[in-house]
Amino acid sequence: MIGILIIAHGALGDSLIHCASHVFGGPQPRLQQFGVAVQDDPVALLPQVREIIAGLDGGGGVLVLTDMYGATPSNIACRLIEPGRVDCVAGVNLPMLVRAITYRNDALETVAEKALSGGRNGVVHVTMEVCNVTARH
Repeated sequence: MIGILIIAHGALGDSLIHCASHVFGGPQPRLQQFGVAVQDDPVALLPQVREIIAGLDGGGGVLVLTDMYGATPSNIACRLIEPGRVDCVAGVNLPMLVRAITYRNDALETVAEKALSGGRNGVVHVTMEVCNVTARH
């Protein structure tokens, strides 16, 4: 089973995990978050995050999901990538997380691809046509 670590600003990771737990009917194993605050030094956080990754890795690797590419959480994640062991996808949203959890028994590379497609396909311009709703006056 692939471990999943969300590295995000503030409490975003906690909120996503709470929502995913609701979707799946309870807490999910090997799923954790690491919140980054404005005053945090990214380099100083690395040992702590590496320890979390070691705890999440049951042998299949860890997928790190970050909130926004180029921001501090993804900059931390960039220093953690180890091909075949630690992979990263930026732009985390709930559909991405749900997809990663759903496919986490597959190979790390597959879970990363499923997370990417879940994130992309989960962003939808909601119109009346999409909702198949008739306008009501």
